[in-house]
Amino acid sequence: MLRLFARISCFVVAGLVLLLWLTHCKPQDLPAPPTILSVSPVSAPVGASLVITGSNFSTNPADNLVRFGDKQAVVIAATPTQLTIIIPAEAGLSLTVSVKGATSNAYNLPHILLNTLDVSGEIRANTTFTSSNIYLLRGFVYVTNGATLTIEPGTVIKGGTLSQDPLGQNRAAVLIVEPGAKLIANGTAQRPIVFTSSKPAGQRNYGDWGGIVLIGKAPHNRPATMQFGFGIRGTFGAFNEPSDNSGSLQYVRIEFAGGAGLCCSEFNALSLYGVGSGTVLNYVQVSYSGDDSVEWFGGTVNARHLVSFRTFDDDFDLDWGYTGKVQFALALRDPEVADNSGSNCIESDNFDPGEIGTPEPNKGLPLTRSIFANVSSFAFASTPPGYLQNAPKGSGPFQAALHIRRNSASSVINSLFVGWPEGLRLEGASTWQNAMNGSLEIQGTVLANVGTSTTTAVRGGTSLTNEQVQTYFLSSNRQNQLVPLSGLSTLLLSPATFNLTSPAFLLQTGSPLLQGGIADGKLTDPFFTPTTYRGAFGSTDWTLGWTNWTPQTTNYDR
Repeated sequence: MLRLFARISCFVVAGLVLLLWLTHCKPQDLPAPPTILSVSPVSAPVGASLVITGSNFSTNPADNLVRFGDKQAVVIAATPTQLTIIIPAEAGLSLTVSVKGATSNAYNLPHILLNTLDVSGEIRANTTFTSSNIYLLRGFVYVTNGATLTIEPGTVIKGGTLSQDPLGQNRAAVLIVEPGAKLIANGTAQRPIVFTSSKPAGQRNYGDWGGIVLIGKAPHNRPATMQFGFGIRGTFGAFNEPSDNSGSLQYVRIEFAGGAGLCCSEFNALSLYGVGSGTVLNYVQVSYSGDDSVEWFGGTVNARHLVSFRTFDDDFDLDWGYTGKVQFALALRDPEVADNSGSNCIESDNFDPGEIGTPEPNKGLPLTRSIFANVSSFAFASTPPGYLQNAPKGSGPFQAALHIRRNSASSVINSLFVGWPEGLRLEGASTWQNAMNGSLEIQGTVLANVGTSTTTAVRGGTSLTNEQVQTYFLSSNRQNQLVPLSGLSTLLLSPATFNLTSPAFLLQTGSPLLQGGIADGKLTDPFFTPTTYRGAFGSTDWTLGWTNWTPQTTNYDR
């Protein structure tokens, strides 16, 4: 009996001990999760410090795991209610803090400002600009022979103003790609590459910075020892390499450039000196250029899908023996802004015959002999001003949709030009000879709402009569057309064609421009895509997604 009692007592004691152990040794509660109440500043660039205010943070910086999306930040200071961190590269907008396995609420940031890196002088080695930074060009920036500058999709590059020249020479930023160098700027429709003004939104204007200059090794018709001018170093050279490659610009926007390099000198937003056919230009928008949008100085480079928006001078300027091809180009003008030299959509020259050492007529040298197809140009929806009548806010007048002179032989086919004081102006006996022998062709082209009569719509100059040029243009085998203002509605343009903040360009169903396109002659070149329509647009508006019609108000700092 005593032995049984002893056994029961042992069990009771053991049970009491176990109960006591369970009571005092139960798992401890997890720490309360941290919370995020606010951040300061609300936005900051990558690499900057940010203060997170909340609760339940660890006082040991290493115990706080701070993430921006899937990118971890470095914690440099910690208290129970505040963390000071460094914003990581490629930071996401969802911020969380974890302490010993407990994770806070997600705090959504409005945006992360990008870090700005200064670029000046020379780029001598292969270099990449990434979309995690903004790049500020200061003064003349040269990409030198043998170097390639590659720019990632979505990257923003700002051009510095005159006062931002690091050498104090009063030069606005210009990106100059020298012979033997390359610029690879391939954006996408979703993530275009943007070259723009360094000024904040709302303060940008024509010609805030100089622009982009590509210099290649393709043929031209100027002396090899000729200086570039405008402060650009070097001479034009005589490389004679038609297929030279200066790189690639695809889905690129160039804004507020041109006309700002030095006092009294001019730059275009995109200047192409002897650029070869190995170079790719496709989906490039130029907006608010202080001079021409695109100017070719010799060379053989081809281009597709070009947009010139609210430029000051010419939309497309052809000089010095340019022999390339362009298909699908759009020009939308601000009717209140034009240049004192007289603004044109397409101006085709060789060079000023008054220049020293000029051979006449370009003996042994290439003529400007480009081919433009499927161009749409829109200036005035109402009656255009008279020839050489100054625009209200510009420094000069609008002139002609097509101004072809100085022994050039440029052709324009399957195109549409609306609302110019003059439609076609041909000048000079040598230019006329080019038209007569077929080197120069204007075919399948519609001039609508140009001038006030046939006399002002198609004109001759410098030894050519209006009647000569009108007979040429209206010859039935060329299939050209004049449409007066009263007939403009019959073209069934998009109602938003002339809207300067939200334009649209697809033609309405039944538009006569959807047919009548020419596919033979010069357009049999394999570069060209055959079209049945006239103008830049058939059933697809290729400007959608990557263009910007309101760059004046766009915030590029995020």
